[in-house]
Amino acid sequence: MMSIWAIIPVKPFNRAKSRLSSVLTPAERQELAESMLRHVLQTIRDVPQVMGTLVISRDGKALSIAREYGARTVVESGAPELNDALMRATQVVARWKGSAALILPADLPLLAPEDIACILEMGQMERTVVIATDQHHDGTNALFVRPPGLISYAYGAGSYQRHLDMARLVGAEVKLYESQRLMLDIDMPDDLAAYQELVRFHNGRK
Repeated sequence: MMSIWAIIPVKPFNRAKSRLSSVLTPAERQELAESMLRHVLQTIRDVPQVMGTLVISRDGKALSIAREYGARTVVESGAPELNDALMRATQVVARWKGSAALILPADLPLLAPEDIACILEMGQMERTVVIATDQHHDGTNALFVRPPGLISYAYGAGSYQRHLDMARLVGAEVKLYESQRLMLDIDMPDDLAAYQELVRFHNGRK
């Protein structure tokens, strides 16, 4: 039986989504970031195969929201460096006898339980890495690593290819998960417009 932990790194809400500053006020950007975090946390809770969730952040409100959903929390300390923070979180999961880690960003508004279930199904074999990219085939929107720490992390521009290369370098079984839902993250005004259009379409069909 796999012991799977989801790890979600969360930027401080007051610095979230700065690239949307041309279309959203600071308060609106914080509200958007909070609502997307809640969506990701709830979606993970709806997948029984995930044993637990670990949220790492320096934002007290984000950590408090995480605890509302039953997640464990780690306060990020020192200079904010995402890849180092994720490695520390992964080491915590490994100490808890986790057999796999699923790294998810906090800004996936269309993430569905079946996306997570499919990724876990693809990761049944030992020494497997499952990667889902974004709509630009540049970033990494989901990264399943079994066992935790099999590869280090290389988030940032171009992370999708770097994670692929690192997984192949250690001889992991590499699998790609493609989902339109998972490809949409909200970073730029165009992303926000696409999401709002989808929401209007969905609400119009109800």
